[in-house]
Amino acid sequence: MAVSDNEALCPYRLVLEHVTSRWGVLVLIELLDRPYRFSELRRAIGAYGGRGVSEKMLTQTLQTLERDGLVHRDAKPVIPPRVDYSLTGLGREAAEQVRALSQWTHDRMDDVEKARRTYDETRAAS
Repeated sequence: MAVSDNEALCPYRLVLEHVTSRWGVLVLIELLDRPYRFSELRRAIGAYGGRGVSEKMLTQTLQTLERDGLVHRDAKPVIPPRVDYSLTGLGREAAEQVRALSQWTHDRMDDVEKARRTYDETRAAS
């Protein structure tokens, strides 16, 4: 795969975008628990509420994370085909950071909502 202009200019930001993308975050957090088959992972991500991830988006997300060295794809030559996804060491490190940020947002949501109300009230009063 060729290196894009964006990769050449700012590779750090591109990896950060992959790790913190809408589906990247959920994939990394889920794979912290255990390896998953594709359909299992799709169902697990769908359990977070909202619209579930499409097959196309999950495939793209997994391929991107695999290319970045965060996810390992293990295709077994059996019938029917079996493919398992797991985290690499690098992926586990990134996933733990993402999970900590996710936990922080959960723990501090009341404070964020309070700040938003204060901001909105101040703006409305002006």
